[in-house]
This record gives sequence, structure tokens and C-alpha cells, in this order.
Amino acid sequence: MSSQKQVHPDQIPSPNQSKETKLAKVLSVISGSFAPIIGVLAGAGLLKAMLSVLNTIGWLSKDSGAYIILSAAGDAVFHFLPLFLGISIALKLGANGYVGGVIGASILTPEIMHLVENDVKTIDFFGLPVLLADYSSTVFPIFIAMFVYAGLDRFLKKVIYKDIQMFINPMISLIILVPLTMLVFGPVGTLLGEGLGSVISFLSDKSGLLAGAILGASWTFLTIMGLHWTVIPLAIANLATGPDPIIAMAAAAPFAQIGIGIAVFLKTRDKDLKALAASGIVPGALAGTTEAINYGIILRYRKTMVYVIIAAAIGGAINGSIGVMMNDFVLPSVLSIPAFTPIWEYLIGIGAAFVIGFLLTYLLGYEGKNSKVDDGFTENIFGVKPETIKSPLRGKVIPLSTIRDPLFATETVGKGIAIEPEIGNIYSPVDGVISTQFPTGHAVGIQSENGAEVLIYIGLDTIKLKGRYFTPHVKQGDHVKQGDLLIEFDMDQIKAQGYETSTLVVITNTDQYMDINATASGTVEQNDQLLKLSV
Repeated sequence: MSSQKQVHPDQIPSPNQSKETKLAKVLSVISGSFAPIIGVLAGAGLLKAMLSVLNTIGWLSKDSGAYIILSAAGDAVFHFLPLFLGISIALKLGANGYVGGVIGASILTPEIMHLVENDVKTIDFFGLPVLLADYSSTVFPIFIAMFVYAGLDRFLKKVIYKDIQMFINPMISLIILVPLTMLVFGPVGTLLGEGLGSVISFLSDKSGLLAGAILGASWTFLTIMGLHWTVIPLAIANLATGPDPIIAMAAAAPFAQIGIGIAVFLKTRDKDLKALAASGIVPGALAGTTEAINYGIILRYRKTMVYVIIAAAIGGAINGSIGVMMNDFVLPSVLSIPAFTPIWEYLIGIGAAFVIGFLLTYLLGYEGKNSKVDDGFTENIFGVKPETIKSPLRGKVIPLSTIRDPLFATETVGKGIAIEPEIGNIYSPVDGVISTQFPTGHAVGIQSENGAEVLIYIGLDTIKLKGRYFTPHVKQGDHVKQGDLLIEFDMDQIKAQGYETSTLVVITNTDQYMDINATASGTVEQNDQLLKLSV
């Protein structure tokens, strides 16, 4: 077979750069990173809502063992959110998800949390002071850390010898990123939160209407980035000396989100989206946990961002101008309404936010003109989209790991599958462009319209045949449709020369996908589904 250079992924051109703005790409990463855990966020939220109801009606005491255990189940995903996000963000950015998870977990280890709980403010790191804080449930630090890690990981893959990358790259990444997260990224998030708190307090003193409008409009996005947890302590501090106005003004946002969720539930015909909306509405209304709506709908359908800003700003302004207060700390929900006074004025504020959010979404729709492109669940920062790769020929499917060539067997070239052909015809498995046509005719690279870089490699060591018994039907730069004939090869003659004809179908930009799974086994026909690419 040819050297690694012959089949290296860098030979095949990268996908066209996305025309999205940088902000749109960042939002795509955020929403796509939450996609794998939205189900458990919604499930945990429902569990917390159920516990809240059982406690309210007196069926389950907060001091009971059952409540404590079930509460732990409901709180776990929120407490360890940096860990889960470390995994999903790293995968979304093409880095090692488990290293990302370890970086997220590092700021939640028992040793660190014990120091925080005992009010230790700083520790020393080779002479540098590290500010300690409770980063459970936070989002901001881990997002910064993962963007930096993804860049570092790409750099290390270029400069570290391949045979030792498996353990050297994670070690270097942990040595650099864990201290950076504690030294820089975490404190930056804390400082941002403290700054936001100061601004809120200043605005609240000057104008309740203005403060309510700004806090209501921004609360959804503070929540999405986890910065709301740095503002909540201000509300708790206020409660130590009297009632608190902050949560009363911010409460408009979750009710606007619930209104949007109900509108999407009623309007959509997509069963999965309807189920997602329902799973967000119930915990939002009963327990004040609206993560499923925020990450599953508002970030996904960006028209709703405008709606939630308008609705929450109006509701927050009403509560702020009237002077609504929270008397006991609660998360805003239907069940926590009695914690606010004056209660009827509070109902007007949150009711206005709910109705406006609902009507804007239901009447104007939630999908933009380019909703498919804007959908953070269907396209990632690299511009690639989910895709199903069809079989380019008829034959028996065999695992790539059984191939004698170590570059393919170890997935150094990329993930994929091999086929033992029955007929010597190769057809295009996708719609796309011929990015590489090897002069010897034994291999072809295709860039699909959805961004997949597909390498089809016929036989082992067949480059040595120098083009004999291979008849290419396309050239580099040709546009092809799925099912177009690409190459004919003479199986009998190739085997007679002592070469194998196992044909490899490999995704060379594997690191841009969250997962690549084989969907075929046994014997496949040309055009059968072969590989499923997820982002």
C-alpha cells in the first residue's frame, strides 16, 4: 500500500467554510453541546417538579430518606453540569470528550469542594493565587476551557508523534487546562457575575422599571451561560435583611420561556420537538427548571430569542416598576407564586411575559427562513451536518479493524467500514464533488454536500498496480450524484496478481463528527445505508 501521505485526510479538501457569523457558530456549539444531555436535563427537571409537588401536598418530607435519594437523582446532572458539558463540548469541537469531561470534573472534586464549603478563599499554585468558588451548575468556565482545549488538541496532534499521542496529549492538556480553568476561566465567570450583580443593584436603586426590563430581557441568556448562579447570591443576601426584588424581576423570563414552549408544543408537527417541548413545560411550570426549553428550543430556533427578550423585558419592567418582592428564596414557578408580594401585581407581570411569549411564538412562528442552517442540532461549528453514507458497491461488510493495513485498522485515516466486493463497480455514496482522484485509479475522495469527506480505497497495496485494471469514470472537480459510477475495476485480474480487493469506505474528517456508526452488516447492496454520521 502507499505511504501514509497517499491517504492522509489532509489530501482531501476541507468542507467549504460556513457563511454563518462567528456568533452563530458559537451559538451552534452551545446548542449542539447541550443536545446529548437535554433528555436527562428534562427528565431530572420532571423529577424535581414531582418532588416539589409531593412535598407541597405533604406526601413526602424533605427530611425523609426517599426525598433525599430522589432529590440527589434530580440534582446530579445540574450539579455536575461542567463534567457533562466538558464531554459534549469537546466532542462537538472535534477533541477528546473524556479529556473534556475530566477538565470539567476537576473543578468539582471533593478536595476542591471541601475547601469551598469551609470558606477557604484561595490556594497556592506554584506561587500563583487560585481563587476558589463553587462551580457546580456553571457553564461559562467550561465553555471557555473547551474552546481553548480544542485548539490545543489540534496543535498537539500536529506536533506530537502519533504513537504516543494517546497518553501524552491528554497529560499535556490536563496540565495546562485544569490550572487555567481554576486560575483564569472560573474567576472570570465569577467576576462577570459580581459585575452583573453590581449593575443590577445600581439600576434597581435608580429605576425599578429599567432594572426589571434589563434583568428580564437578559435572564434567559444569563441562565444559558450559567451566570445567573452568580447573581442569585445577591438575592439571598437581600433576604437576610428583608425582601428581594431581583428574582421578582427575573421571574418574567422563565414564564416567557414556558409560554414559548407551550406555543411550540401546540404549533409543531414534529413528534420529537413536541415531546421535547412538553418535557420542558412541566418542570418549568412546577419547579422553575426550564433548561429543556432554553437549550432545546430557544437556542435552536433563534427567532424565539427575540420573543423571550421582548416578553421577559415587559414582564420584568412591570414587576420592577410596581416593586414586587420575593419574601423567601424560591425558583420562579407556578407553585412558588405565594412567595412573592404583592401577589396580584406579580401575577400581572409574569402573566404578561407568559402571554406575550406565547402569542409571539404562536402567531409569528418559531422557525426562521434558514432554520435548517440555524439549527444547532443539525450543524456544528465545522459546517458539517448529520448524514447517511450509502454503500458504494455490493458485497460483504467486514470491520475496519480486521484490515491488515494498520493506518486503516487503527482508524488513523478515519472511521469507516470495509466491504469485500462481489462486483467491480464503485458508485458514489453521496451527492458531492470529487475532491481527489488518485492517478492510479485505485482510490477516490468525495466531499459531500453536507461536509463529509469520504475516501473509497480499493484493495490493499493496489497502488503498486500503477493503474492497471482500474478504470476511473470521473476526474477531480466533477460534481456527482449519489449512485453515479465512479470507478470500474477488474476483480479477477487484481486477485490474480496477488492483491486483495477489500474496499474501504472511510470518513477522513472523523474528528468533526460526534459519532460515526456502521448501519450495515452481512451482505449489502449498492445504495444500502452503510454509515450514519452524527454531529
